[in-house]
Amino acid sequence: MTVTEDKVRWGVLATGGIAAAFTADLVDLPDAQVVAVASRTRASAEAFAERFGIPRAYGEWEALAQDADIDVVYVATPHAAHRAAAGLCLEAGRNVLCEKAFTLNAGEARELVALARERGSFLMEAMWMYCNPLVRRLKALVEDGAIGEVRTVQADFGLAGPFPPSHRLRDPAQGGGALLDLGVYPVSFAQLLLGEPSDIAARAVLSDEGVDLQTGALLSWESGALASVHCSLVGGTGTTASVTGSGGRIDIPDGFFHPDRFVLHRDGRAPEEFTADPADGPRTSLRHEAKEVMRALRAGETESPLVPLDGTLAVMRTLDAIRDRVGVRYPGETR
Repeated sequence: MTVTEDKVRWGVLATGGIAAAFTADLVDLPDAQVVAVASRTRASAEAFAERFGIPRAYGEWEALAQDADIDVVYVATPHAAHRAAAGLCLEAGRNVLCEKAFTLNAGEARELVALARERGSFLMEAMWMYCNPLVRRLKALVEDGAIGEVRTVQADFGLAGPFPPSHRLRDPAQGGGALLDLGVYPVSFAQLLLGEPSDIAARAVLSDEGVDLQTGALLSWESGALASVHCSLVGGTGTTASVTGSGGRIDIPDGFFHPDRFVLHRDGRAPEEFTADPADGPRTSLRHEAKEVMRALRAGETESPLVPLDGTLAVMRTLDAIRDRVGVRYPGETR
């Protein structure tokens, strides 16, 4: 479904913090227009609509999905509801940008991808890291051989907490735990550079509710490359990343999934620092993934080459494997 109008018309499904952050960036883009929002309660939708000047507010998801005046729906619910919310929109013929973790498990992800491909609709995981200009530059350097053959990747993402048992991050019914909320970033970073691993080992500390409070995993590839990834809800980490190759290293000193700089160390040469272009906006901006969605829709593409669906499925398989090894399973899972 190619978009030919001057403005791409967005619907926003959910009204939480990430929905607000994304919508705030959308309303600043001259070629984007937020035309509708939906929540499980009309009051929440109406308050969100008033905050951002959105003309239509729905108290149920179905009404948003059926709104033919929408070009693409941004699904911002907790990931336990992604399969239902995104599936509802795809069934209704809407294009979808769905937050990460894409779904609870790879089985649900396969269902959404199959549905989108069957309907010929656009579908993309909201992995904003992949759309970040500086991350794209890092990936291009690695692919061009700037550090030789990749040998190791290290990445971490931890929050200090503490999060009470009642918090969403501790709730199994909402897909709680460090891995799906935070660990998806280090895993996705490693797979951006190396693809799907051939073997996975993992350990975790579980809460009384049965979700992972912190998880460490060692991913390995047939090439001999290794990745060490860590996520935590009980300790604030530096959110650093490092990629080491046979001829050098790239270090991201902080905020690896939305960096403002990284340093390239090539054997026998002085370090080179790469910094974000101020014109790209704040490092926390979600505008780049929005721009990529709109570019793809105007080009008539059903998926983004920056965030391909096969790559999303591969990440979900890795997350499943890690959860299998540490013993985390969510209510009602049938995989």
